Amino acid sequence: MEELLGAILAGLAELFFEVLFELLTEAILGLIVRSLGKLFSRATVLDPILATAFYLLLGCAFGAASLFLFPHPIFHPSKFHGVSLFVSPIITGLIMSQVGILLRRTGRQSVRIESFGYGFTFALGMAIIRFLFAH
Repeated sequence: MEELLGAILAGLAELFFEVLFELLTEAILGLIVRSLGKLFSRATVLDPILATAFYLLLGCAFGAASLFLFPHPIFHPSKFHGVSLFVSPIITGLIMSQVGILLRRTGRQSVRIESFGYGFTFALGMAIIRFLFAH
């Protein structure tokens, strides 16, 4: 019974830290995109399909870069290994959509990554790379 409880807690902790890591990365990326948007006042709007592919590849690139900082999983794989691959992008996308809503309510302009779809896509790319290559 204690092993099951320990496995559940380890799985939840893994999920929490995965989401936190993805959120911090997306917040930094949102800040960069917002800063670059101010530099280039006439930004070219990408097609949504192209933007989705871009955020997926960008998430993969950030996931690969994160392997240099954290080459090992934050938590050792538990019985529920791989659940964060599906759950953390969903939670991250939901949180990023709420960030976008909050920004728009306060009169600020949000960027694409501050929506569910693009936040989810970026986090999925990161999660896939970390799942496959973090040892």
